[in-house]
Amino acid sequence: MRESLDHGAADDTRRRLVSAALKQFGRHGFTATSTRALAAEAGTNIASIAYHFGSKAGLYRACGEHVAAAITETVGAPRDHAGCSPAEAAELLERMMRAMVGFLCTSPAADTLVAFLLREMAEQGAALDTIYGSLIEPKHRELSVLWGAATGRDAESEAVRLAVFAMIGQVVYFRIGRPVVQRRMGWDDIGPAEAARIADILARNLRAAIKGQRL
Repeated sequence: MRESLDHGAADDTRRRLVSAALKQFGRHGFTATSTRALAAEAGTNIASIAYHFGSKAGLYRACGEHVAAAITETVGAPRDHAGCSPAEAAELLERMMRAMVGFLCTSPAADTLVAFLLREMAEQGAALDTIYGSLIEPKHRELSVLWGAATGRDAESEAVRLAVFAMIGQVVYFRIGRPVVQRRMGWDDIGPAEAARIADILARNLRAAIKGQRL
């Protein structure tokens, strides 16, 4: 029983450290974030960082792994879509896009995940390799395969890859531009109802883009 309790406490400390690190690294970057600030944010002692992650760099890598895993849980792990019809591919693209909108616009966890990811992309930090290799590239390839199936184009063509980035970019804007969107729309918040309206607009854009590229 004692061993089980100790294990649970250790897991809780790890979770709190990763949560704290996502916030601190997302706000200040790796170099400017001290182990003291990380421990204070997590409500634990500095030694716990070395104990659980080996170093600040180890905690940083764990943050990258957490971001990749959390987003994969939302949008799903890449799957094989061989033999998918154009209609099925278009439906899957819309379903994934709506899942991304729902997560980015309404999940409280999205704030820290996106802040960390944006800083990683801006600074090309070490965790970006982890996120790109385990999330961005494989998911982008899957979406490209679906886009290719929906339009009849080569999945690895420049046009398809750029179209997929454009689709993702539209969704992400409603997270990073949230304060501006709320002001212009007169919304107090972006909750499920507002997110559904955003998703409906983006779904129409998606269908039009697919139709425009269809061979």
